[in-house]
Amino acid sequence: MDRTLSFLKDLVEANGAPGFEGEVAVVMERYLKGVGKISRDRLGSFICEKAGDPKGPRVMLAGHLDEVGFLVKSVTKEGFVKFLPLGGWWGHVVLGQRLIIQTRKGPITGVVGSKPPHELRDEDRRKVLEIRDMYIDVGATSDFDVKKKLDIRPGDPILPDSPFTVMANPNLLLAKAWDNRMGCALAAEVALRLKGEKHPNTLFAVATVQEEVGLRGAQTSATKIRPDVALALDVGIAHDTPGTEGDEKLGGGPLIVIYDSSAIPNRKLRDLVIDTAEKLRMPLQFESVERGGTDAGRIHMTGEGVPSLAMGIASRYIHSHVSIIDKRDFEATVKLLVALVKRLDRKTVDGLI
Repeated sequence: MDRTLSFLKDLVEANGAPGFEGEVAVVMERYLKGVGKISRDRLGSFICEKAGDPKGPRVMLAGHLDEVGFLVKSVTKEGFVKFLPLGGWWGHVVLGQRLIIQTRKGPITGVVGSKPPHELRDEDRRKVLEIRDMYIDVGATSDFDVKKKLDIRPGDPILPDSPFTVMANPNLLLAKAWDNRMGCALAAEVALRLKGEKHPNTLFAVATVQEEVGLRGAQTSATKIRPDVALALDVGIAHDTPGTEGDEKLGGGPLIVIYDSSAIPNRKLRDLVIDTAEKLRMPLQFESVERGGTDAGRIHMTGEGVPSLAMGIASRYIHSHVSIIDKRDFEATVKLLVALVKRLDRKTVDGLI
């Protein structure tokens, strides 16, 4: 396994529910050691400052550390764990899945209980069970006191149990948390590939916290950095599977978000990305999202305003226990971002307003 693939594996297999992202930040810091000055904001967002032209603009590339997960709500007297969602989940993808509860004494594996189909009434089959009605079975029995022996506490984070896998098609990578370890990986890889290179700006490779519960780390990290221009790096929704509508696909190249509910992209920055891709003879994909947003939704309103754009790569099955990306899209997007950063000099960034 090469260096980049190993980095991606370490990122997605680290656990980072919203508000509990420290394990993932450690992976980022290890990968970017020696590339630039490492710091955190006071919520825990990771920042690597890669020095370039000190008179140039401040360029922010931001992925988010957190993944959709859950939180322990309570433990019943019988020893079953009730839980709350952290981020957007659809009940259909939760039932029967393995989860890991992170306690102060270590991880505990459980499974979300589900009725056998033999016992479902016709009306039950047509329903989507709500998460508040679900429970996690961690091995409760009449002679095993879960509360005393496992020390599961309300507020403990819960994550999917899903290992990184290279699929039979070796270009496709399956794992939890591509949303949004992919954005973190893009920001980190761009900074690493610019090591020893000249660029007309100061680059900030950022991995924010708590994006899935309200874009919170984007606001605090942007306040700390004071960027002149920003790119929120995330995954988009692939529409190359049965029953979906849209042109975005795995292997289709970098993806630009032209609309979401949190931010209207800066048109001149959009055009600069398109122009840079054309110079590289690189295909682009375009996405509009009617529900949901990215870290650009908070970054662009920081201070007096920050010209911003969201971009990234397409992914199948986000906000579930497993999702799939194409590593060729990752490589293409890194190449595009490196070329773009090299074009973001003071005159160009001032012209975005």
